[in-house]
Amino acid sequence: MTQENNNTFTDKIKRTLIGKPRNIKDPTLFHKLALIPLLAWIGLGADGLSSSSYGPEEAFKTLGQHTYLALFLALATAMTVLIISVAYSRIIEYFPSGGGGYIVATHTLGEKAGVVSGAALLVDYMLTITVSIVTCGAAIFSFFPASAQQYKIPFDICAILFLVVLNLRGVKESVSLLAPIFIVFVITHILMIGYGILSHIPQIGPVTQQIGSDFKMGLATLGAGGMLMLFLKAFSMGGGTYTGIEAVSNGLQILREPRAHNGKRTMVYLATSLAVTAGGILICYLLLKVQPIEGQTLNAVLAGKVFGGWKIGGVLAVITIFSEGALLLVAAQTGFVDGPRVMANMAVDYWFPHRFASLSSRFTIQNGVVLMGGAAVILLLYSHGNITTLVVMYSINVFLTFSLSQLGMSRFFIKNRAKEVKWKKYLPVHVIGLIVCLTVLVITSIEKFALGGWLTFLITFIVIVVCYLTRAHYNKVRGGVREMDDLLLHIPVKGPVNTDPVDPKAQTAIQLVNGYNGFGVHTFLTIIRSFPGFYKNFIFVSVAEVDVGSFKGSDAVACMEAAACDSLRKYVELARKLGFAADFKYDLGTDIVKTASNLVESIAKIFPKSTVFAGQSVFRQPSLIHRLMHNETAFAIQQELRWKGITAVILPIRINI
Repeated sequence: MTQENNNTFTDKIKRTLIGKPRNIKDPTLFHKLALIPLLAWIGLGADGLSSSSYGPEEAFKTLGQHTYLALFLALATAMTVLIISVAYSRIIEYFPSGGGGYIVATHTLGEKAGVVSGAALLVDYMLTITVSIVTCGAAIFSFFPASAQQYKIPFDICAILFLVVLNLRGVKESVSLLAPIFIVFVITHILMIGYGILSHIPQIGPVTQQIGSDFKMGLATLGAGGMLMLFLKAFSMGGGTYTGIEAVSNGLQILREPRAHNGKRTMVYLATSLAVTAGGILICYLLLKVQPIEGQTLNAVLAGKVFGGWKIGGVLAVITIFSEGALLLVAAQTGFVDGPRVMANMAVDYWFPHRFASLSSRFTIQNGVVLMGGAAVILLLYSHGNITTLVVMYSINVFLTFSLSQLGMSRFFIKNRAKEVKWKKYLPVHVIGLIVCLTVLVITSIEKFALGGWLTFLITFIVIVVCYLTRAHYNKVRGGVREMDDLLLHIPVKGPVNTDPVDPKAQTAIQLVNGYNGFGVHTFLTIIRSFPGFYKNFIFVSVAEVDVGSFKGSDAVACMEAAACDSLRKYVELARKLGFAADFKYDLGTDIVKTASNLVESIAKIFPKSTVFAGQSVFRQPSLIHRLMHNETAFAIQQELRWKGITAVILPIRINI
């Protein structure tokens, strides 16, 4: 009774924090979970738009005394946003199933490039969360006294934990809750940038003349080459501005149908808002002659200058910067939305343990969300909340995956120019994008290698090594399973077929299976050999796991049901050929253990003289790695059934690796 009460209390807490389980058989489920372009702009585009809070600032600071270059920097920034956005719109068009850089690199450049891009994306999204939260804290604490700075890191950690819980509830719920912050940000920044530029229109002439004279002076002191290098360095240091542009193509799976159309519309919203905001902020820095002030971000200084003469200017400045900081909280959403999804796509391809492709009862990628949150906290503590170090780490990986994606798409159009009518139109965009991305990647890596860039490469390299070790292990296991399939799937069976219906009063073996394979056939034959003549009935039970690889659209449930029935019928056919009465039952779920135990419990009520059997892989030298790579589902189901008073037997199936 105590355990039941504890479980009930635990379930109540879980439901309060995360919400009730969703009904997988609801035909409108996918429609309810999917985002329309406006919500996708908020959920996936906030990362890109929020980068205007730190990207332009890093670029402007790099210019030093040569602020006259800010005008050219603003134009280059806006053009780069548009070029990368157009390039990713093509990726959305040609890869509408989502996955972004990982899928593009895998399909166009090969698996090796794919795993590098995927690993870079994962580290990028971990940093997305950390950078967004740290910058959020910096913006909010800009208005607090210096004595309050000691509470900034605890505040950042609490913000990450808050987002973890929010994302365990569901993407749509979290985006809808944070949407008002996004709206306030857009309104206040339109007002700040618009008024900042329009109020200085009379000064544009003098400012232009000043820029011209300063430009000539810069040429005399730095030379053309020196000025170009300074400009490129500033442009590269502002590379954080472009982070988040790829988020839409990575997260297409959460968009409402038609995905490609809605994805491209979301990309238009994102590109337009980011180009105007980032470029506009740089122009405002120049027009209002913004200078760094200790303890304040440049945007905080800008807001104070723009609204300084208004009656409620102080309040507007505070709201503007608070909305900026709060939007960065929304921007961290991208890391929690796309990071686990990239990891899940890689897990489906066996680069990560399959548990990272599993969905929770709320249809969230629970394991990935928790891992991303934990990694963000570690990075936060390591960097001590230093935004400069984090942005350097952040932008390197972003442009690594950008470069691979643009290289892949360039190769794709060159290779398929005979089939693609518009290849001459599309190819230049990707080539230009590749040149820009490689330029930023190389300069940032060289300039900031010793200041934190090395750590990005190290972490990414470690993730790649983990991916290859995981893939090698799964390949060995799959090789052993294939040997079993080759031996058992086509065994000759002779004799009359048993056509009798199953008898509820007879001894019954309930066998848990996962698809028609050598593993399941081996378990079935072991039952017959171990209990000769004892069981008269066989009930084959399967639970189709709904994970990221299978749940890709509104028709996913019907397809999974059809596949499960097809596999189970093969078991029934084999059992009847061997002289047994047989039938099958199936269900679908995100939690195999609970779904299977409930299904078996209902079957056991109809067949009281029954025993449950399940096979479990056994390795010659089991280790912690085996437990991490393989869910011990059979033992977990056995424990559930024991509690319900149902006999369950685990049969060992040796995997020779």
